[in-house]
Amino acid sequence: MPEKKRLRILHVLLSRGFAGSERSTAESCNQQCLEHDVAVVVRKDHRKAGASVVDQLDSRVEVYEIHAFFFALWQLKSVLAKFKPDLIHTHLRRSTRLVAKAKPRAATCSTLHIEVNGPYFLHMDGLICNARWQVAKVPSEYGGMIHKASNSLQPHRRISKQQRQKLRSELGIEDSHYLIGAVGRYHTSKAWDTLIKAMKRVDCEQARLLFFGGGSLEGGLKGLASSDKRIQFIGFRPDIKDLYQCFDLFVCPSRYEPLPRVMLEAYDAGLPIIASDTGGCKELIDDYGGWSFSTDNVSELEACLQSCCDDRPSAERPDLSAHYVENANAAIVDFYCRLIDKKHAQY
Repeated sequence: MPEKKRLRILHVLLSRGFAGSERSTAESCNQQCLEHDVAVVVRKDHRKAGASVVDQLDSRVEVYEIHAFFFALWQLKSVLAKFKPDLIHTHLRRSTRLVAKAKPRAATCSTLHIEVNGPYFLHMDGLICNARWQVAKVPSEYGGMIHKASNSLQPHRRISKQQRQKLRSELGIEDSHYLIGAVGRYHTSKAWDTLIKAMKRVDCEQARLLFFGGGSLEGGLKGLASSDKRIQFIGFRPDIKDLYQCFDLFVCPSRYEPLPRVMLEAYDAGLPIIASDTGGCKELIDDYGGWSFSTDNVSELEACLQSCCDDRPSAERPDLSAHYVENANAAIVDFYCRLIDKKHAQY
């Protein structure tokens, strides 16, 4: 077999903080740097609330900082001249716009963390879609290549029964309790209000709904849930992947969701899942099982919760190997190579 070419891959991410898009970028960089030369361009003020993608990067990944507004195009062109990438991979709208304006000779692609929400995505040589609905919504006039990726997942270690019992006890959960987990930012798109309203209608004294996350809506959500002592807000937990294995049920009620990583992590933990029928939630339920309800339909969600509380479905772990970061990344690197070959053919 021919030897694999060592690529020079440049990621461009001009967001702040560390959330889903940043986490996905870090995983790609860290996996790709095992076999290729990888660098990432970030904005100088990349930290938000003390968090940054830079903290999650392998030491082998080069980091270039540029100003997000002043002379950003000139600074990016300087990075391109220094690093000389074979492939430039952009993330989110600002990065994609800046790279398109630079008109590099290198092949370019952008991950649709949301969708084609700006004209510059159509200037990329390739688009990476994590969900089938994203592929369907790419404008018909787009002339580049499209890759349907499998959103990456780092499978987590199994915790012991003793560890599970200890963690549940720390959360105030007894053996007889039916623990329902909800994980994510307290944001309107997550529809936590819908879940709280549905939970308050469920007739099950042993049910407990715990929220893990944070955000500006926390006060309002706590107020909405205050009359039901079965509902608690725990906050952020760095050991959330251990805690998944302490849940009995996982709920993702989002109003909008490209392809939720939290659902993949819950499947990896073997959890039964209830999710809305929006976007990527429906795709994962269709692929890996669970129960879906019409987005924002409190009565339908109540019925799903009540059924699970009454019958308590058993845990099952589906085959998620296509999402394992090494497999998902290998497919993306193959896409890079096809983009590079096509780009070279143009010169």
